[in-house]
Amino acid sequence: MTDLTQRLTRQDLPLHIHLIGVAGSGMSGLALLLLGLGHKVSGSDRVTTAETERMQGVGLIFSSPHSAAAVQGADVVVFSSAIRPTNPAYAAALAAGIPLLRRAECLAAILHTKRGIIIAGTHGKTTTSAMTAHALREAGLKPSHYVGAEIPILGSNARWAAEGEHMVAEGDESDGTLVLYHPEHAVILNIEPEHLDFYRDIEHIREVFTALADHTTGKLVYCAEDPVAHEVCSGRTNALSYGWEDADYTAADVRDLKGSSAFKVKKNGHVLGDIELGIPGNHNILNALAAIALADSCGAEFSLVARALATFAGAKRRFETKYLSPQFRIIDDYGHHPSELAATLQTARSLKPGRLIVLFQPHRYSRTQALAEDFGKVLQAADRVFITDVYPASEPPIDGISGETLIAAMHRHGIVPATSVPDLTTAHHDVGNSLKPGDLLLTLGAGNVHEAGGRIAADLKVLEEMCALMPPGEITGSLYEPMKRHTTLLVGGPAQYWLEPHSFYGFAFLVEYCRARGIPVRVVGRGSNLLVRDGGIRGAVIHPTGGVFSDVSLDGRGLIVAGAGVRLKKLAGFAAAAGIGGFEWMEGIPGNVGGALRMNAGAMGMDTFEQVVRVTFLDEDGVIRTRERAEIQAHYRNVAELRRNFALQAVFKGKPDTSANIKQRWDDSREKRRSSQPLSASAGCVFRNPEAIAAGKLVDSLGLKGLTIGHAAVSDVHGNFIINQGGATAADILKLIETIRHHAQQQRHIELETEVKILGDDEAQF
Repeated sequence: MTDLTQRLTRQDLPLHIHLIGVAGSGMSGLALLLLGLGHKVSGSDRVTTAETERMQGVGLIFSSPHSAAAVQGADVVVFSSAIRPTNPAYAAALAAGIPLLRRAECLAAILHTKRGIIIAGTHGKTTTSAMTAHALREAGLKPSHYVGAEIPILGSNARWAAEGEHMVAEGDESDGTLVLYHPEHAVILNIEPEHLDFYRDIEHIREVFTALADHTTGKLVYCAEDPVAHEVCSGRTNALSYGWEDADYTAADVRDLKGSSAFKVKKNGHVLGDIELGIPGNHNILNALAAIALADSCGAEFSLVARALATFAGAKRRFETKYLSPQFRIIDDYGHHPSELAATLQTARSLKPGRLIVLFQPHRYSRTQALAEDFGKVLQAADRVFITDVYPASEPPIDGISGETLIAAMHRHGIVPATSVPDLTTAHHDVGNSLKPGDLLLTLGAGNVHEAGGRIAADLKVLEEMCALMPPGEITGSLYEPMKRHTTLLVGGPAQYWLEPHSFYGFAFLVEYCRARGIPVRVVGRGSNLLVRDGGIRGAVIHPTGGVFSDVSLDGRGLIVAGAGVRLKKLAGFAAAAGIGGFEWMEGIPGNVGGALRMNAGAMGMDTFEQVVRVTFLDEDGVIRTRERAEIQAHYRNVAELRRNFALQAVFKGKPDTSANIKQRWDDSREKRRSSQPLSASAGCVFRNPEAIAAGKLVDSLGLKGLTIGHAAVSDVHGNFIINQGGATAADILKLIETIRHHAQQQRHIELETEVKILGDDEAQF
């Protein structure tokens, strides 16, 4: 050990140590150890995180972003493997002659001052390290620990315990630095092809693990189920094996307790005792056996180890339950290697969900390229898979490698539906909207995929609470409902909460619930006069339907009572069947009663309020009221009172007439509409008619008929219609609207106002 690394472990000679990349899980743990040793510790990173804020509370001097000034006065600079020579803090330290240490070099120096225990393997090492540290602590051995994740039961990812002899450390194999460790004890969990951006092949990986085995002076614990680990470790005089059979430590009488596991532990065929493990999965039983073998080697009492494992709740992002209700479960896991995915999917299946839905974020381009076929195979264990683009970590892109690479691999190996959701910031929209009661959603990946699961969990909690507070059947709802399914233009991003009340009481409850919590509320009918922007609508979109909202009936005086969700065509058809005329103009309007009331919709020279007798609505104070027609001011495409309040039901009047007369007017209306309006998807008239000239004639006179932007076009049939030719976006349509308005203002000095209602955001805000 050099003089410098010796000084790192001397509390009587404190140093100023600066850590570059201190926000990372490995470097933050190192900072906590160095602070525990009494050093002055500073650190820098690209961003401030909750972890850096927490460390500042225990003494870290933090700066962001990286800078040359950050290393001034430092005695030594420690850097993570992700740091490049171009980093300003690294370059400044190099130029100033400040000693530079890799993270593993610093950790190795600290480990060598204790009876060191290294937990190594290509996967599973974080959970096993945490189990081991917890077991030794509960057995009274007071170990220091260093683990690559937040461990709730340990309190932090690292802790220096001056009074204890042992130190448990997770050994990172990604950059070959395992060879730096000379521990008393070591655990080798598995050796598989991984980190092929650094290693040549599996033989290169094997060499590094062999060096760790050679350097271990005490017990070498290894998994007998892993063929390469068995080859590297078996036959050594200090080796101890664990596994299902034919090993020194084995698990028997294994029982799945749906969320935990139970088994008997045998040592060389003799029963040591029973274990009830606080986390599920066969892979975690093997991890527990490794911790038991190691603890036994350190002299820990088995009963105390068993008690510790019963209380072990796992590490953050290791099969961590983020949301649980009678209907849904959301679990997050750090798994990013095919073997990890296979084990995690098997564990998820053991919980017996209705469907297993996976959102997977590939980690590193090199891993995605090298292991694509393996990923394609193991993901067949899900019922439906969504795959984001690659989380690059510190890698540059590889041409032709993306999330689509794994979609293609899945298609080659099975029929499980796989959907590409490249942008993680909006991936939760597709995933959340796909969920059904009984589903288990598993977010998988070592990047930031857990953020998507967190968003879904937060919104699902609100949605489920809204529905649960009402009697069964009163309200149905979903997350992130695509508004293109609910607009006649067939465009629009998602609604954060899509809610369908089936009674006046349910409608009133939803409005009150949302307003009390600051959730914006929009009410949407059939979306016939609506353009929703591509980013969707933040908050609640209420769509009254079913029950009283879909009822249409005759009262005793020949008047028609219709709920807000009744289609105008249905209303016209009901009137015709009852021998009541005057509604024929409604046959071609794709909207419903609620929207027609709010906008005073019209066609063929008629307006909705010409036939209204009275309206029942929910007012701003949450009171359901009914007003007669004479009490309501209705103007051209504008009913101010129903912009503040919500229409629930209306009573309409018509005139008794013969079936022949009604049919004739119906056919005339249909023919006029077919000859004067386009059949393609549209929102009806886009602009209000200005005083000087009808909007359609104005557009025609400007020569803009047929103008296209993207897949949106001005109709050749009617200039006041914009149609979706198939695949148009809201952005296409909005650009077309602004183009028409610009030409009208520049050439005719006419300011066109939109009649179509425009809602939402250009980019998602939720």
